[in-house]
Amino acid sequence: MPIAFEQVSHIYSDGTPFRYQALYDIDLNLKEGKITAVIGQTGSGKSTLVQHLNALLLPSSGTVYVLDRKIEAGTRPKGLKSLRKDVGLVFQFPEYQLFEETVLKDVSFGPKNFGVSEEDAAKKSLEVLKLVGIDPSYAERSPLELSGGQKRRVAIAGILAMDPSVLVLDEPTAGLDPQGTIEMMKLFKRLNQEMHKTILIVTHDMEQVYNYCDEVVVMEHGKVKLQQGVDEFFSHPEQCIELHILPPDIIRMKTMLREKGFKIGDEIRDVQALAKCIARQVKHG
Repeated sequence: MPIAFEQVSHIYSDGTPFRYQALYDIDLNLKEGKITAVIGQTGSGKSTLVQHLNALLLPSSGTVYVLDRKIEAGTRPKGLKSLRKDVGLVFQFPEYQLFEETVLKDVSFGPKNFGVSEEDAAKKSLEVLKLVGIDPSYAERSPLELSGGQKRRVAIAGILAMDPSVLVLDEPTAGLDPQGTIEMMKLFKRLNQEMHKTILIVTHDMEQVYNYCDEVVVMEHGKVKLQQGVDEFFSHPEQCIELHILPPDIIRMKTMLREKGFKIGDEIRDVQALAKCIARQVKHG
């Protein structure tokens, strides 16, 4: 089933002095079963774009297709509740969404809201808490007692407990330390590979895009500037510079070495492989 935008525009506060057009005639097809990064400068329309996927925002014009739903400008979406079960949206600081007395109650809230029994909701919640790296012993603790990283995991568990087909993440690692960021991105990769979740990630971090994503959508001034596979996108570092995007460290290092005469293959994706490649060429003169 498609995830697509057809001629979608979005205007905030239309008809008022605060009118602002955030999206302009977007045409976009997103691949299911992939991890797609949505990147671009601040104010380029990234967050506005992804909030259309569960009808949190509605198009001012055009049509959005999400799985088997059709969201048209000027019409009230049908099956909105089930759509928001199938498309889980995690905001930049999802821990602000925590409000229940205990971790277990917070994670169970979504499934119970969709008619799951309290017993089954609790069972599912414990499973997803373990999946995101929260020990079941935390289940009866208050979310307010947790660290920032733990709150982030619990909030994401609350979305996963509803078992969405599509997971939309808006800057999901903002505020996390480097180790927490790596653990979180590895989790999303596992969700994609093992549970076959389609994942969209809004991010400014090109290391994340390079290491964990399959596709890249570049937004610029409310329009889709570019859509490519990750490997193709980063095989043209000059393109990144033109788009005011700083390529990952490994890409910049490979570019510099090539300029110095080293032969560096596109298949080299990490520092260890790069070091071995350099060592072989140095050894043979």
